[in-house]
Amino acid sequence: MKEATPTKASVAIIGAGPAGLMAAEILAAGGASVDVYDAMPSSGRKFLMAGKGGLNITHTEAKAPFRARYSDRAPDLAPFLDNFGPDEIRVWIHGLGIETFVGTSGRVFPREMKAAPLLRAWLRRLRGLGVRFHMRHRWQGWTKDGALIFGTPSGPVTRTSDALVLALGGASWPQLGSDAAWTAFLGEKGVKLAPFKPSNCGFDVSWSEHFRERFAGEPVKPAAIGGRKGEFIVTSTGVEGGLIYSVSAVARDEIEAKGYSLLHVDLRPDRSEQKLAEALARPRGRASFATYLRKAGGLEGVKAGLVRELVSEADRADARKLASAIKSLPISLRSPRPIGEAISSAGGVPFAALDQHLMLGAMPGVFLAGEMLDWEAPTGGYLLTACLATGRAAGQGVLRWLARAES
Repeated sequence: MKEATPTKASVAIIGAGPAGLMAAEILAAGGASVDVYDAMPSSGRKFLMAGKGGLNITHTEAKAPFRARYSDRAPDLAPFLDNFGPDEIRVWIHGLGIETFVGTSGRVFPREMKAAPLLRAWLRRLRGLGVRFHMRHRWQGWTKDGALIFGTPSGPVTRTSDALVLALGGASWPQLGSDAAWTAFLGEKGVKLAPFKPSNCGFDVSWSEHFRERFAGEPVKPAAIGGRKGEFIVTSTGVEGGLIYSVSAVARDEIEAKGYSLLHVDLRPDRSEQKLAEALARPRGRASFATYLRKAGGLEGVKAGLVRELVSEADRADARKLASAIKSLPISLRSPRPIGEAISSAGGVPFAALDQHLMLGAMPGVFLAGEMLDWEAPTGGYLLTACLATGRAAGQGVLRWLARAES
């Protein structure tokens, strides 16, 4: 149902990522005059980069486990996810002429596995609705009388509007626009922020020089952490990849609390510890440890390297202890990688600072959406889903606010 709003009501949206574009669609369809501003040369830069390896749009998980992916922010996000969740997102994408399919993991992808066709179709729709785009416009706060200030290649400009949606992203991947510079402008207005932290990030590990030189860049697969199967990559500084990202929030908070986090990795998720111990207990004979580990333990390459790196010589000589280590290899994480390298970030504007329609309590007419808000989620479609859902909610919130202001 569309909200009634004056045809000439103007709304500025700062941020041309998924949250900002969704707010623009709702507002333009509702009759508002919409201008979208972004510091980058084109829209959806981070969206396109995230979709390079195959755009994961959302997930088909049941409602309860889906919500649980947002951890302690699930209650705050629930109304927005209920309004525009995975099912609604798929219908919306199909309306853009983009077909989707569900992968074996339950993740939803566009049929072409690319972000660019979806973005192009979306921008065509927005332009058809009358949305105007202003690229290379870097927001620099407000003038004393409340006008928006933008830095442009031609110099500073000011713009006014009846309402404002901020969808400027968090603090990850700053080279694509999410540099969190906006925190200073909101801070000046008295908005208190939760500190930004890296999310879906890699971690530093104290590898030996030999291991680092030999195995940096190697994928570890299949593997499991806490019963969750997947893979990760050994890097020159530590570990990263999907399996690591799935536990990154817990590991990050544990490091913050006690200085390290001990990760237990199952290198043979397809085999029980008992069967592994029995195989390793067979006489080794004159075989080298590498041959013994390959034939009896089914490990070679980087997995064998991890065993040599992290399991003591005494435990490697004991079949049961070696089997236990293979099934629960302890990797000590020292620190998360810098937030600029993280896929996403935690922190930002707390939900307590917003009303139920995502308007700032301290700034009537200013609405927020996307990763500016203090929430986090794992990869797998959850990040994009919440960005789209909060963008939609912010757009709807603006329409309601404008309608009330007119009445």
